[in-house]
Amino acid sequence: MRVLVVGSGGREHALCWAIVASPLLTKLWCAPGNPGIAQVATCVPIGALDIASLVAFAQDNQVDLVVPGPEAPLVAGITDAMEAAGIACCGPTAVAAQLEGSKTFTKDVADAAGIPTALWERFEDAAEARAFIRRRGAPIVVKADGLAAGKGVVVAMTEEEALAAVDAMMETRVFGEAGAAVVIEEYLTGDEISLFALCDGETALPLGSAQDHKRVGDGDLGANTGGMGAYAPAPMFSAELAEACLARVIQPALREMARRGAPFRGILFAGLMLTPDGPKLIEFNVRFGDPECQVLLLRLKSDLLAALQAACDGELRNFDLRWHDTAALGVVMAARGYPEAPERGSVIRGLDAAAAVPGVQIFHAGTEADADGTLRAAGGRVLTVCATGETLRQAYDSAYAAVGRIDWPEGFCRHDIGGRALGRG
Repeated sequence: MRVLVVGSGGREHALCWAIVASPLLTKLWCAPGNPGIAQVATCVPIGALDIASLVAFAQDNQVDLVVPGPEAPLVAGITDAMEAAGIACCGPTAVAAQLEGSKTFTKDVADAAGIPTALWERFEDAAEARAFIRRRGAPIVVKADGLAAGKGVVVAMTEEEALAAVDAMMETRVFGEAGAAVVIEEYLTGDEISLFALCDGETALPLGSAQDHKRVGDGDLGANTGGMGAYAPAPMFSAELAEACLARVIQPALREMARRGAPFRGILFAGLMLTPDGPKLIEFNVRFGDPECQVLLLRLKSDLLAALQAACDGELRNFDLRWHDTAALGVVMAARGYPEAPERGSVIRGLDAAAAVPGVQIFHAGTEADADGTLRAAGGRVLTVCATGETLRQAYDSAYAAVGRIDWPEGFCRHDIGGRALGRG
């Protein structure tokens, strides 16, 4: 098979790393890719949102399967465009991708399907949103209705913080048109879990659970980010609980999307809160999480490419996946100033020494290389340093041993990824 992966982050590096191991593969491209991806795939200088050029490239190069990594091209209709050109694309259509593209759409689907979720209201008028917050009080959650690169959610512990979030989203438009409307939800308490499934419109094949760490600082302090690290599997998320969430959240969503004439194919990612009243849906995403993808795929024993093709062909009912009986943990290394104003251009050294730690795999995200091969930071989240181990403790120790070997004074990371599961507080 000839495969094109779309994207340039750590998630896409992990996808390429897994796909290149498939015996079905004959050629792998990634657009636009990054220096780490270039070690396993041919990088193509086409942006992830340049859908017309991506379709033309896929046609010219007889691509058999397109695998979009990020949400933006899915919401923009890359699957529709590829399928119109006769090219298989493992992702939802633009209509089905509204499960991530619109918080309101997701809530409507959840309510129609009977999926347990937080109580919510939608507002297009900032004054009405502020009045609602004053009536309800805090803590409360404010979400930009549209795509905001994983940063459009404010968990406000005070009314002032919630009111400031409304002003930033609806008045200042820090997220552009994504904040033209907001969804305001009740605050849920409990452990947050990410549950993933590969779907073909009818069948959902479980891909496991992971726990992400969103806050920038140790102890879950500081600004929300795209994710500072993750581990899998999540010890508090038993097999029985995972089965219950598939039955109460994932499968009802598939049935409701099919009823609406927009069957969901691709990766469905349910963000769940394990509340005292049982699991409740926080949000749906329509692709792998980043950095959850990195730790999930490190545990996958089966052929990812065959599974993605089966999802496109509607054959998941006849498919199964095998997993390594190991734990995986990933630590994101970010550029100084992230998430507000990450510094670019600093030199990164020591990756070979870090990768030599047993069980370690390093995925590139925001990196670029000079002509002489010098590696530099080119984004906010720059690397995901991952490790596997027989236990989560072993994975933790190996990942942080590798971090310690990386020579990058301008980079930083959290030092407590997986800490709660390890009894660190």
